[in-house]
Amino acid sequence: MKVLKDILYKVAIDSVTGLTDIPVNKIEFDSRKILNGDVFVAIHGTVSNGHDYIDKVIQQGATAIVCQILPLVLAPGVTFIKVQDTNAALACMAANFYDSPSQKLKLVGITGTNGKTTIASLLYQLFINAGYKVGLLSTVKIMVNEKEYKATHTTPDSLTINHYLNEMIESGVEYCFMEVSSHGIHQKRTEGLHFTGGVFTNLSHDHLDYHPTFAEYRDVKKAFFDSLPKTGFALTNADDKNGSVMLQNTVANKKTYALKTYADYKAQILENQLSGLLLKINGHEVWVKLIGDFNAYNLLAIYGTAIELGLDSLEVLRLLSNLESVSGRFQYIVSNSNVTAIVDYAHTPDALENVLKTINTIRTQNEQLITVVGCGGDRDKAKRPVMADIAASLSDKAIFTSDNPRSEDPLEIIFEMEKGVAPHHFKKTISITDRMQAIKTACQLAQPNDILLVAGKGHETYQEVNGVRHDFDDMKIVKELLEQLGK
Repeated sequence: MKVLKDILYKVAIDSVTGLTDIPVNKIEFDSRKILNGDVFVAIHGTVSNGHDYIDKVIQQGATAIVCQILPLVLAPGVTFIKVQDTNAALACMAANFYDSPSQKLKLVGITGTNGKTTIASLLYQLFINAGYKVGLLSTVKIMVNEKEYKATHTTPDSLTINHYLNEMIESGVEYCFMEVSSHGIHQKRTEGLHFTGGVFTNLSHDHLDYHPTFAEYRDVKKAFFDSLPKTGFALTNADDKNGSVMLQNTVANKKTYALKTYADYKAQILENQLSGLLLKINGHEVWVKLIGDFNAYNLLAIYGTAIELGLDSLEVLRLLSNLESVSGRFQYIVSNSNVTAIVDYAHTPDALENVLKTINTIRTQNEQLITVVGCGGDRDKAKRPVMADIAASLSDKAIFTSDNPRSEDPLEIIFEMEKGVAPHHFKKTISITDRMQAIKTACQLAQPNDILLVAGKGHETYQEVNGVRHDFDDMKIVKELLEQLGK
């Protein structure tokens, strides 16, 4: 049993009313989970404010309340801790509650607009193949060595992070690779964690529904590197104009990777085919199964991270050559009728452009490139016309459809996408609201040797419409439709 004063260690406290040498069952920020002897942390979330539930959790047995605004009447027998920021307090308390598990393994955070999932997942795969016990905290899944859990957020809440890190310690895990989102940094979910290293991928248009300006989005990412310790490393993409920004104030060991400019870890693409890439990394050639310039950057970040963590460079090259693509990231099949279907998570303008340019680089130009793409509802609206323009410009035919409409009207989302299409490309576009029908139409249009890209959802196995998640797996659907048409 933990004691309240111990889990408050290093929390910035304004005032305390009541006893702090009381036992604590567990910490909760979800009022529905409060039991007798729990500490409730009142978080001001995007949907609800935890301060509205203080009376309720006290009735449920909460013995301590951590809040930013004290109630007008303080319940007797309950300890009230007033703080400036309950998100920061929760992160610090969570680390204390689980005895700071991030300090007992090597935790590496990967941040940036695109590439986080691929880099984190492939680092996990590489270190597992190297014989280590490894953890993964990603958009796709959470792994505690070989045990898999379902992921709900790119960066989970701080209680969940520390819970799984603690489980990793108990399982003997030595390394953990974690996606670090701008939401996670801004909401202080990563505070109180000890990172051995940080990796920056790139920065492009995304999440401007959450961050008011691109500058804030960039600076939130930078804050992660500012917080890295002297003993850690900061590895950034020198080809991205924001790569140097990330290193401006960090005290960590600064390292860079690049394809185009001078860097500590440098690569050259010698061959780029549908079957893989031939790379020259720091003077050594290696054949890998992944495709495209964007994956060359991802692999270079993985190579640099592994070297910084102490692995032998030649051994890392051998391990790179055996890596398999991540679910929903340029995942492709070839049908019996010789149609190549690619499913990719590309849901930002930059990611979509990268995937389409990669396909156009490796295709013969004797086939059609058909792209199915949508944009999410209740998210950054500014990228909708941009993504539609990219799809129409770089494809022979573009089908605009629903992604996860959420609470928005799918027709309205598609209408906003259509506004971005140049008049001379408009004949190449079709708008079909129903995603299943859109994919079916694309499969029917595809002739032998054609290439079909289904973008936006990648690994997701659901479609969210009006708050309800329906089963929907792009790859499974494409496979089934192409098999049926092949027969």
